[in-house]
Amino acid sequence: MKKWIACASACCSFMVLQAQVSPKPGTDVTTPLHAVQPDYPVPYGAMPAADIKKVLDKVFDYLDAATPPQMVLKTNGEAVNDPSRFDTSMMLQPGDFRLNSYEWGVTYSGMLLAAETSGDNRYSDYVKKRFAFMAQWVPAIKKKVEAGSVKGNYVFRQTIEPRALDDAGAMCAAMIKATRAGMNNDLRPMIDHFIQFISTKEFRLPDGTLARNRPQKNTIWLDDLYMSVPALAQMGKLTGNTKYYDDAVKQIRQFAQRMFNKEKGLYMHGWVQGMEPHPEMYWGRANGWAILATVELLDVLPENHPGRPFLLQQLRAHAKGLAALQSGSGFWHQLLDRTDSYLETSATAIYAYCIAHAVNKGWLDAVAYAPMAMLAWNAVTTRINATGQVEGTCVGTGMAFDPAFYYHRPVNVYAAHGYGPVLLAGAEMLRLVKGEKFKINDSSLQYYK
Repeated sequence: MKKWIACASACCSFMVLQAQVSPKPGTDVTTPLHAVQPDYPVPYGAMPAADIKKVLDKVFDYLDAATPPQMVLKTNGEAVNDPSRFDTSMMLQPGDFRLNSYEWGVTYSGMLLAAETSGDNRYSDYVKKRFAFMAQWVPAIKKKVEAGSVKGNYVFRQTIEPRALDDAGAMCAAMIKATRAGMNNDLRPMIDHFIQFISTKEFRLPDGTLARNRPQKNTIWLDDLYMSVPALAQMGKLTGNTKYYDDAVKQIRQFAQRMFNKEKGLYMHGWVQGMEPHPEMYWGRANGWAILATVELLDVLPENHPGRPFLLQQLRAHAKGLAALQSGSGFWHQLLDRTDSYLETSATAIYAYCIAHAVNKGWLDAVAYAPMAMLAWNAVTTRINATGQVEGTCVGTGMAFDPAFYYHRPVNVYAAHGYGPVLLAGAEMLRLVKGEKFKINDSSLQYYK
């Protein structure tokens, strides 16, 4: 027994000696491995406010140059500044994007928020200048259209003759925001025209749900929540008329009843009356439009409105479903629940904004959701190129009931859908990082109330 103890003691001494004399490099004994910096595919941690602003400024500089508000002659590009002279020989000075598309309605809203959170008036001036340009030219062109001297696909046709919610809703919401901010006081005729289309002319199902007759009859597009609800909500705020709030809440409620999968916490992209069963395609950006519409309605809906508890519940259920599907790189996939579909920028930016905004408002638990929003924003910033263009954004997308359609939609820097969401996300991140509530604790990003 004594020999065994002596032998064991000698062996232990040898092992200790070996550990002291010839350690292996990079082992758990010699290196605190839990503190080694991982090779993250996107920046990890809270981006400082100054760096967030640099990203916003890069995007702004590109957009300011790429969207000139100027009428010119088609023949030689000569500037025209007298709206009474308008005829079909004129066009908008060529730029990269249209000044009155629904995507630019989102962009104007993003510019307004960036001005608010950063204090940089260049962003609000961008909106003011382009809305003033429209307020100058649209009435003059409308008179020519009514007189029959201008026909076809003329300049500002979408504004003068809206034919779909895409033509009206996002621009209407942005114009009301600018009006409420006291920036533009001559937009009310266009606002009233837009809201009349949404409220009385767009096709609806018998229960009042906004719908389309494409690609099938009696089809509900999830996208249309954003193309209608924010405008209705803003009109309620502008006028104090509760009928607009009531219609907005009804749209979200009735879309959710048909299209929200409670088990997954996601919306399908399209619903067709009479189709059974429904192929459920959980398209990323459409889910973005849905959560963005919900957030924008909550922003202005009176606290005592009977629909408010439902909206908060729906927001939380949707955010929970999205949280479960964020990728390890911070992005979300084109089809949210199909991880072999590509990582898409515009949806990720919308979620970054909505989640950060809901945290800032106290609608979502900050400790649980703020790191997710920051990771999403960090991911988005990796898609801003040196020119200020947003890469990785899916182009305009119709509706399908097969996955291949969504998997193979192209991405393009001229897909206008990415710019407004990036501006919204960055602007809201400036709020989220105030007070230095983000900390790295034991290598992980934490948020402290």
